Amino acid sequence: MAARLKEPSRLGASAAAVAADPNAKDAVKQLCEKSQVKQLVMEFSTACPQDEECNRDVEADFAQSADENLEEVDKVKTAFESKALVLQRIQLMDALRKKMKQNDDSARKTLETVRDIVNLNWKILQAHQETRAIREELNDIRRKRYALKQSAVKAMQTFTTTKNKKEVVKMTVTDKLKLIHKNLQHEKKMTVLLQHILQNLILGCQINWAKDPSLKAVVLQAEKDFTIRNLF
Repeated sequence: MAARLKEPSRLGASAAAVAADPNAKDAVKQLCEKSQVKQLVMEFSTACPQDEECNRDVEADFAQSADENLEEVDKVKTAFESKALVLQRIQLMDALRKKMKQNDDSARKTLETVRDIVNLNWKILQAHQETRAIREELNDIRRKRYALKQSAVKAMQTFTTTKNKKEVVKMTVTDKLKLIHKNLQHEKKMTVLLQHILQNLILGCQINWAKDPSLKAVVLQAEKDFTIRNLF
């Protein structure tokens, strides 16, 4: 008899829940959208190559958005189920009051069954709430991980840019040093050439340069080896 009372109550609760709750149709619609989102995620994962970095980033963004949408759908589903359970309990208690007026063994067994059902529904509701809290924590961890990933990418880009700038500056300084060394070698060759020309002119003129102090100083200076110190 308890089973007979229980089955009509469930059917009546489901129909009454849809009629009494204006958000029931929206909940059913969102459940359908949940299946569509899952299908889109599967199609997207199949269509996108796994070895392309840009597609990975797009897939990660899409997956995060899909998770957030699924979370909202789960919240609506949980609220709808809770309201349906409340309505079912109300209808069952009303039927129980009518049955308790008879005050027989069947009514007492029905009362015990109802108490077990209420306790079970309460445990289910608590389990739903705990599951929702865990999902919220998981989504928060995913958002933090995604933010850390973006920060790491920006830090790597900054490091690469700074490294490239340092390499450019280093190459610029090296090129300047090479140019200075090249000019110095050219000046050294020109100075040595002028020394030889001056020595040949003095020897060709057959002048006794040792008797002339100023000319002697020029000849002795021309005979010295050219170095960077002598240049300055």
